[in-house]
Amino acid sequence: MALIQKQHIPLSFPPRSTVVFLSLRHQCRLRATRFSVAAAASANRAPFAVEDYLVASCHLTPAQALKASRVLSHLKSPSRPDAVLAFLTGLGLSDADIAAAVAYDPKLLCSEVERTLAPRLAELRDLGLSPSQIARLVLVDPARFRRPTVVSKLQYYVPLFGSFENLLQAVRTNSYLLSSDLERVVKPNVALLMECGLDACDIAKLSVPVPRLLTTSPERVRAMVVRAEAVGVPRGSGMFRHALLAVAFLSEEKIAAKVEFLKKTFGWSDAEVGIAVAKLPLVLKQSKDRLHRMSEFLITEVGLEPEYIANRPALLTYSLERRLMLRHYVVKFLKENGLLEHDRSFYTAVQVSENVFKEKFIRPYKEAAPSLDQDYAAVCRGEMPTRFRFQEPSTSFESG
Repeated sequence: MALIQKQHIPLSFPPRSTVVFLSLRHQCRLRATRFSVAAAASANRAPFAVEDYLVASCHLTPAQALKASRVLSHLKSPSRPDAVLAFLTGLGLSDADIAAAVAYDPKLLCSEVERTLAPRLAELRDLGLSPSQIARLVLVDPARFRRPTVVSKLQYYVPLFGSFENLLQAVRTNSYLLSSDLERVVKPNVALLMECGLDACDIAKLSVPVPRLLTTSPERVRAMVVRAEAVGVPRGSGMFRHALLAVAFLSEEKIAAKVEFLKKTFGWSDAEVGIAVAKLPLVLKQSKDRLHRMSEFLITEVGLEPEYIANRPALLTYSLERRLMLRHYVVKFLKENGLLEHDRSFYTAVQVSENVFKEKFIRPYKEAAPSLDQDYAAVCRGEMPTRFRFQEPSTSFESG
């Protein structure tokens, strides 16, 4: 994963400009005009109909409008919703964006622009966020945008995640980041993870595949740490982050059952399964079906010993069809035709990149096996050449 680039975010607010704030109020009033003129004319003819307004002005579907109108039935005038729509338009949100925000959080239309939305916008801009970034924040969680606590949350999270973009990605998978208690939940979890040797970059990376890691109770996070250590990965090691990812929200019973499955499937001893899990904790998250097919191929077809696989569990991370099978049959063909020494390691052929594999196992044999390069390329495309045919295993394998 690409390194997270740091973004400097000032941690204290400079004095807000009165001129800027007044200008913002003036802009919102001007933009509200096009909404309120038509609405006022309509209001003179009939009482304010929230559901119709949501369809006509907010571009909700009739079904969305019906659902949203249930929490907006107290509205008697379009004046406040008009002002909110003008504010959102001023942020650069399209009609579709506004419809999505209102459908997600209908109460957004009840906000007071001058007392809530405009001040929040000014505070977020003081943090260094651009209007487009603020607009995306509104779309991700309009309800949290309205609350004053969003400012202190962003002050803490942006440096932790390395950039606003990284934070926004995490919030999309776990909106509780903007509502969880920083002092009682998030900060204690971060402190514990850092005690385990993880830095801010590691924590940010974990928060995407394990969104609830920072917002779950500190007691549960401590239990995750204990389970990660129990599978043989010590705190402070480079694999500890992967161990946490593997055991997060898995019970001890499920972990024990998966370990027993690995021992039975690969014929591993207690020591061997311990070696494999310590080197590749994420093997605990692989499906039983995939592991079974891997075992059938590597042990039955390739002829690898269980101990060999346990010491090289990275073999289990490669695609069965797109890498393991193709490269095995190339190596097998070369060995059967006396072009490659029989003691050449299978792992050596598997772990290298595609270009390196071709340089070492395809191109050197261009004269002895002229069709090998072309036939290998055909098989990679899913075609079966007529001059050179890979021997297929007896078991039918599907993508892992």
